[in-house]
Amino acid sequence: MDPTDTQKKQPDQDKEKMSNVKKQPRVSLEFRNLAESYQVVINDICQKMGHGMAEFLEKKVNSVQEWEKVWSRYAKKLSDLAKPENIDLAVHCLNELITNALQHIPDVLTYLSQLRNQSVFNFCAIPQVMAIATLAACYNNQQVFRGRVKIRKGQAVTLMMEATNMPAVKAIMYQYMEEIYQRIPSSDPSSSKTKQIISSVRKQNLPSCQLVSRNHYSPIYLSCAMLLVALSWQYLSTMSQATEEYVQTGEH
Repeated sequence: MDPTDTQKKQPDQDKEKMSNVKKQPRVSLEFRNLAESYQVVINDICQKMGHGMAEFLEKKVNSVQEWEKVWSRYAKKLSDLAKPENIDLAVHCLNELITNALQHIPDVLTYLSQLRNQSVFNFCAIPQVMAIATLAACYNNQQVFRGRVKIRKGQAVTLMMEATNMPAVKAIMYQYMEEIYQRIPSSDPSSSKTKQIISSVRKQNLPSCQLVSRNHYSPIYLSCAMLLVALSWQYLSTMSQATEEYVQTGEH
């Protein structure tokens, strides 16, 4: 990798870090305003996320091993996928990883269809629609290996506002899966599997669910949701940076 590329990225990374630091007091304030029972739950989740990040960096979890099984079929070293001459192989690897993620959508939809509390449904559905939007943005996208690919903040807000019932969530899921389906290249090694998974989700029949609103819980769940979204955003940013540094280290 050209050292000048790293130098160009550094100001943006520093700016993002400073932005996260400035937001920290808001997160802490929201956390302290929650009831102790909710603080205990969030604290437990954060500890597990922290342990997960540590295990990821130490390469001791099964998901990393499975991840390595995928990329090792396309390159001898992970850093090889960042080389321009290997861009086609890198995209094939990316598409296979995304295809593996798509196969969990039926279970996600089945789980969401069983929820009855409106606040709980919103809390669980929002991360899922944001995830499928991110997968669609990354699928078959060479830019993933040239910079950062994220969904727009406005797009994220729209998803959070719309993912309030099962028909809406299914529509969002189908919309982004259709975007992926339309971009499946015939030359991609995972193309058949990707098409098969998307087709099976299209045919999935789910029972209609009647959501019950619990207005007196909504502010609490909303605070928890916003706090976890902020923590998840920080987590994903950290993981993205760690992966990028890992790739760069592998080149030396």
